[in-house]
Amino acid sequence: MPAAHIFQINLSQGGVPKLAVPTAEITTEGLTDDLQQDRKHHGGPDRAVCLYSLERILVLQEEGHPVFPGATGENLTLTGVDWDAMQPGARLRLGSDAVLEIVSFTAPCATIKPFFIDGEVVRISQKQHPGWSRVYARVITGGEVKVGMPVDLLS
Repeated sequence: MPAAHIFQINLSQGGVPKLAVPTAEITTEGLTDDLQQDRKHHGGPDRAVCLYSLERILVLQEEGHPVFPGATGENLTLTGVDWDAMQPGARLRLGSDAVLEIVSFTAPCATIKPFFIDGEVVRISQKQHPGWSRVYARVITGGEVKVGMPVDLLS
């Protein structure tokens, strides 16, 4: 396994948790077969892919939160990535083809409350806990992604 790689790919027909799949196709609109119930706040070109860190999830679990990969609605759970470098403007290559650009931090939403002690979703709010947020990315170049595929931070 490469040091930084895709730990899990997550899709749903709307809502959370998103469930693990071995492969997916990424387009400018996001992962094929992934749907969002609230298109006002989720999805679209600048929120095409939601990313989160396995290492952050593991620390949250140690704190007692019943969170797990896919529970926060992220499409890609990454491991081995310097999460502090996941800032707007940063670009990632997934495998040899797909390139994503981080656009924004992802505000926590009420639908993920069951996965946090006392529904405290602000635990992953960038405003209250910098460095703990999920991030939204736009797709620069699409392609197929697979679990275990390397992730390279380009900028």
